[in-house]
Amino acid sequence: MTLLHVEDLRVTFPTRQGPSEVVRGVTFALGRERLGIVGESGSGKSQTGRALLGLTPPPGIATAKRLEFDGIDLRHATPARWRELRGIRMSMIMQDPKFSLNPVMKIGRQLMEAARRTAGRAEARDQAMAMLEAVQIRDPERVFRAYPHELSGGMGQRAMIAMMLITEPDLLIADEPTSALDVTVQIEVLRILDRLVTDRGMGLIFISHDLRLVSSFCDRVLVMYAGRVVEELASADLARAQHPYTQGLFKCLPQVTGSARPLPTLQRDAEWAR
Repeated sequence: MTLLHVEDLRVTFPTRQGPSEVVRGVTFALGRERLGIVGESGSGKSQTGRALLGLTPPPGIATAKRLEFDGIDLRHATPARWRELRGIRMSMIMQDPKFSLNPVMKIGRQLMEAARRTAGRAEARDQAMAMLEAVQIRDPERVFRAYPHELSGGMGQRAMIAMMLITEPDLLIADEPTSALDVTVQIEVLRILDRLVTDRGMGLIFISHDLRLVSSFCDRVLVMYAGRVVEELASADLARAQHPYTQGLFKCLPQVTGSARPLPTLQRDAEWAR
């Protein structure tokens, strides 16, 4: 069953030199699976994720020939419709919690705010505490009462992940969700995401720079370069990619064995951006 249809998605920002397209004609379909989006910084991964949730920051403009979630046309969604979808059925784990968590609200209140949309106050508090424990926060009571500035970067990232997962959405966009986490916590977070996909049937878009992580965790992969999807393939086939950009990304990965020098350099072709 296809959960999300995206056809010819484009995101444009005005500049002094004229309109600049940062996402150019992205097309894909998402079932109840794990879809990875990889590419270097500036390739359009995060802007693609934001556009899917109607979060393109002004003065940017997002357009698409088709943008449909579970039969709902998102291109013409009203603010009221977006409020019904975001946080309950569609969520996004932002890359940097410093800019995503409300600095004047305690963590517990922010988690409960999401849970209260589907549960009572007491139940929402229990869910918030349980989710903080699920992301391996050792003292959930302290974090529950803390403000975002009182947490480390990794702790804030875990709190953000807990907040986005507490409602168990149908679609989750995870933008570098494990970049600030220790390896053991990273594994636990991936287990939670895997459980939601396999047991509940959630659709997951996993945005990452980590090719090895994506190849082992995701089902399919979109490779983006200069705002475009240059290759789509099964994650198991990443090492046998056909596009030279994908091949170049793999060659740039550090190797445990063999000579460390000279470090490989990605040789770019102007044709990739066209």
